[in-house]
Amino acid sequence: MSKKIVLTGGGTAGHVTPNIALIPELKELGYEICYVGSHTGIEKKLIEDFGIPYYSISTGKLRRYFDPKNFSDPFRVMKGFVEARALLKRLQPDVVFSKGGFVSVPVIRAAASLKIPCILHESDMTPGLANKLSFSSAKTICCNFPETLELLPADKAVLTGTPIRKELLTGSKEAGKKFCGFTDDKPVIMVTGGSLGAQSINETIRFALPRLLPHFNVVHLCGKDKMDNLKLSVDGYKQFEYVKNEMKDIFAMADVVVSRAGANAICELAALRKPNILIPLSAKSSRGDQIINARSFEQQGFSLVIDNEELDEDILVESIFDVYENREKYIQNMSASNQQGATKTILEIIEKAANKE
Repeated sequence: MSKKIVLTGGGTAGHVTPNIALIPELKELGYEICYVGSHTGIEKKLIEDFGIPYYSISTGKLRRYFDPKNFSDPFRVMKGFVEARALLKRLQPDVVFSKGGFVSVPVIRAAASLKIPCILHESDMTPGLANKLSFSSAKTICCNFPETLELLPADKAVLTGTPIRKELLTGSKEAGKKFCGFTDDKPVIMVTGGSLGAQSINETIRFALPRLLPHFNVVHLCGKDKMDNLKLSVDGYKQFEYVKNEMKDIFAMADVVVSRAGANAICELAALRKPNILIPLSAKSSRGDQIINARSFEQQGFSLVIDNEELDEDILVESIFDVYENREKYIQNMSASNQQGATKTILEIIEKAANKE
């Protein structure tokens, strides 16, 4: 008889992508997989390609600031708990795996009330509020950073890293060069600011091109509607709004990556052992988790970090040459990390929980 697992998590792509990475592996192990998310969250769109049943429940956001919805959202959370409990009673999973986000809170609480073992995963260095509210209901809490262990219940915390999509490990350098139209043997810089792009990174890399292109080819994932039409024919510089299927090949040919510091993005860099420069999102426009993530990677010797406020052409060019010249040191540090093999470690934890060990 096949085992059943419920995956949950949503609100942002970061709360869904690691679940997606686990789906093919769970199918190989013979699991029957269902996903529980919100009615309108990004998770619904991201999961629909995978041919697994998707169930939606009511959810509310638990805010630390005043908002009129603070009065109605607790009732949505309570409704979500009732819906999740009824759903789990019907599905009868052996285990629940959660990537966080507010939709996961009623699911985890409902599972715990039914004595279904729950595993949480925290990608950021400092746990988010939704995961904090679920700690007491979890059997195991997986995390990404050594520093996070000190912020978790000691008897439940395990340093695993983050599962990454298996296909990213199968890229071809030659296919990447062909896709980008690079015909020489110059090393390649890959620049990305996330799916929406990052204006400050886009502008700075374009200003720096005259100093970089004599030495490097540059592939730039600049985000939706952020192409520079005046630079479409610049030799050695290739820009895309977004890349899906060829991402593995671009990673394979990249010698240095310039990136934002979202938890999933940097874990992909570590797993692929790509020397990198991180430019975290400013604390003015986020809760500051990218800054904390980036500093941890810098301290572990995985990355060089430039603060968004300090980013300019000179610093970026100098940093790229520095990281390229010292690339072997960065690769060695990432290779020695115990955060590799996250998928295998997490699957072992899931198997133990599903077998009631």
